[in-house]
Amino acid sequence: MNVSLLDIAHARSGDKGDTANVGLIALKPEWYAVLAKYVTRDVVAKHFTGVITGGVERFELPNLKALNFLLHGSLDGGGTLSLKTDAQGKVFSTALLRLFIQVPDAEAAAIGLPATTVTRS
Repeated sequence: MNVSLLDIAHARSGDKGDTANVGLIALKPEWYAVLAKYVTRDVVAKHFTGVITGGVERFELPNLKALNFLLHGSLDGGGTLSLKTDAQGKVFSTALLRLFIQVPDAEAAAIGLPATTVTRS
């Protein structure tokens, strides 16, 4: 099943120097396991290819049903140095929610994940 993160999570982002900080929070507690399993550091790094110049770190916050990602080298020096339109990294949360993940049908159905009908080309 093709699942959009927009349908199963919400996100917030901000900055710390040249690093964007993106929190991804499951909309339902039972959906956190899918986020933890399928939204890996490598998947996020691939999603932001060409946008970030450094690595991606991932931290799990199971008590909050959330993941936190640090996207290094994403802000062209940071808020006080960057000429980017979004020097504080506020749109990285929206960009992450545009990610689609593949979840086996049986696993998705067992926890009531919404199927996405539009696929990414």
